[in-house]
Amino acid sequence: MCRAWRCPIHKRLEKFGRKVEEAMTPKKLPANLHRDTLAVRVAEDKSQFGENSEALFLTSSFVQPDAATAMRRFAGEEEGYMYSRFTNPTVTSMEKRLAALEGTEACIGTSSGMAAIMLMCMGLLKAGDHVICSQSVFGSTIKLIGSEFGKFGVESSFVSQTDVAEWQVAVKPNTRLLFAETPTNPLTEVCDIRALADIAHAAGALLAVDNCFCSPALSQPTKMGADLIIHSGTKYLDGQGRVIAGAICATKKLIDEKFVPVMRSAGMTLSAFNAWVVLKGMETLSIRMQAQSASALALATWLEAQPGVARVYYPGLKSHPQHALAMQQQSGMGGAVLSFDVKGAGPEATRKNAFHVIDSTEVCSITANLGDTKTTITHPATTSHGRLSEAQRQAAGISQALIRVAVGLEHIDDLKADLEKGLRSLNALA
Repeated sequence: MCRAWRCPIHKRLEKFGRKVEEAMTPKKLPANLHRDTLAVRVAEDKSQFGENSEALFLTSSFVQPDAATAMRRFAGEEEGYMYSRFTNPTVTSMEKRLAALEGTEACIGTSSGMAAIMLMCMGLLKAGDHVICSQSVFGSTIKLIGSEFGKFGVESSFVSQTDVAEWQVAVKPNTRLLFAETPTNPLTEVCDIRALADIAHAAGALLAVDNCFCSPALSQPTKMGADLIIHSGTKYLDGQGRVIAGAICATKKLIDEKFVPVMRSAGMTLSAFNAWVVLKGMETLSIRMQAQSASALALATWLEAQPGVARVYYPGLKSHPQHALAMQQQSGMGGAVLSFDVKGAGPEATRKNAFHVIDSTEVCSITANLGDTKTTITHPATTSHGRLSEAQRQAAGISQALIRVAVGLEHIDDLKADLEKGLRSLNALA
């Protein structure tokens, strides 16, 4: 069957005097395209078969035309695909598209968002170097930088996400990296990217920004002075909770000289299948972020008026301490993640109330992931930040009362009704 299917194609191409390898002449995209266009068009060139949807190359290795070519490619003297631990066309397509959306020269895909942070630290730091990190970042990031890299002699200081003066005071002669995520997970604190970039560069250091919550649909940190952008592609880049993926976006020099050698040896590799899913997810990134951000604002506004809610954390609300800054840095939108504190007397009571609200939901998915088209709900103090000490959680402002909601694409009235069930019955628990 394979031969019967292929032969007419070959005959047809030969009839017009063209070889199979020359069947498609790649078009060059024009300059200055909008991000929405880049999100669906940037990729590796089409294969000789002219597929409209980007191809998925599920292969561990690539055949070389001869031994001499193989030698040059493995020595880095000639470009070409060799082994999917560090070169794969599908992964390259994803990297090119994400770099185009972020406005950076290059990108390197990784097996997860945490793998991207690990690759960043392995590529940039050595024993005796110092990192300044927001104390409000994702719990695993705090553990990785503060504990795991601390084993190898990397010093770290954790400071207020929003107090620029604390970042400045924390700078040492051996400071090499400043790292923040904005907005933070789960309290949605927003840092001043340009101010932190100025501090980093004055100290001869680099600024890395985790752009997971905003995605390039809302924010491009390099335009505000950041040197590196970290992504968990698991979240909004995929957008439907299907795969685990990560990436670093930066200059070509940083990617080629600092990160590719580590990736080639250490192998925190993004699989071709996961890269393809993220690649296709980015095609709808902008419209998803706009719709989910609008629903998140509506839900946050509604939550502020509920008697069982003590406080709502959402950058799109005027009550948020960094609302004005968020609107400047995030294209006028608050993003799709919000958190809120339920009322209660003391940690045990508030955790009981938070669990009650979460367990009363029938539409929301109880899971610590976010960025899905399905709304997710979780209790950060016992899930995403459960491995931190109580002192670390308190420093980050994460109490037992806190609930995080990552708003999906369900109808807003259904989400309100889902949360109202638990909130309305809180008085019965007292």
